[in-house]
Amino acid sequence: MLSRFNTLIFFSTLAYLSMQASPTSPAPQLPLIVAHRGASADAPENTLPAFRLAWKQGADAIEGDFHLTRDKRIICIHNSTTGKYANKSLTVRKTKLADLQALVPAPHQFPTLAEVIATVPPDKKLYIEIKSSRQIVRPLLKEIDASGISPQQVVVIAFSGRVIKKLKSQRPSLKAVLLATPRYRSKARTLEPAPEQLLEAIKRTGADGVSLYAHPDIDAAYTQPFLDAGLELHVWTVDAPETAKKWTDLGALSLTTNKPATLRQSLGL
Repeated sequence: MLSRFNTLIFFSTLAYLSMQASPTSPAPQLPLIVAHRGASADAPENTLPAFRLAWKQGADAIEGDFHLTRDKRIICIHNSTTGKYANKSLTVRKTKLADLQALVPAPHQFPTLAEVIATVPPDKKLYIEIKSSRQIVRPLLKEIDASGISPQQVVVIAFSGRVIKKLKSQRPSLKAVLLATPRYRSKARTLEPAPEQLLEAIKRTGADGVSLYAHPDIDAAYTQPFLDAGLELHVWTVDAPETAKKWTDLGALSLTTNKPATLRQSLGL
């Protein structure tokens, strides 16, 4: 009787250990919702009202575009000239901050990086997209240090590998992500740049990951090499719920969107 009891205990233990060793696959981690140029579907892009509205809509982070002015100030504007936003077209890098801000009346004037940082709550993040050359790196680091924002709240993104490389050489601990726009090449019948090309670029620059344009042809075969290499995967611009679900399943760490409130609702946040 004792022997039979011990046998039952033995096999019950084996069954339990087997269940513990083979857990079900965890659900995909929900990505951060990053407001593209603020809540830009509902307010003028890259303005303080757009950024403040993004926080009200529950964004986990805001993303803005930044240029260096003639007097070495950092200003939030997407284009290199002001024609899209004002009656007068000036080149940002050739114009002083005061002259640029005078073009558009408050509250929609071009904000400085310091003004944008001031809107960021302690538990949120700021994605800084660099639109200038490498000359912006030193003023950028100085501005971040002076602002008091935690470095863990900051993610620098750029299409320029030179900008990323210089940033990482001067501040290795600051998160930096390389932007890329995969396009389908009909002649080659493939997306370019290929993952291998981007991985090489990331290696050269020291970037912490990649942020991809949400091309509809991108699939797990394209994105998995980045995850396998231990790199971060981000994506832009995602406004449709089905696209958000796709990239969540692909393992994206963040989704950049013009509609943070809509995307939060579609993901059940």
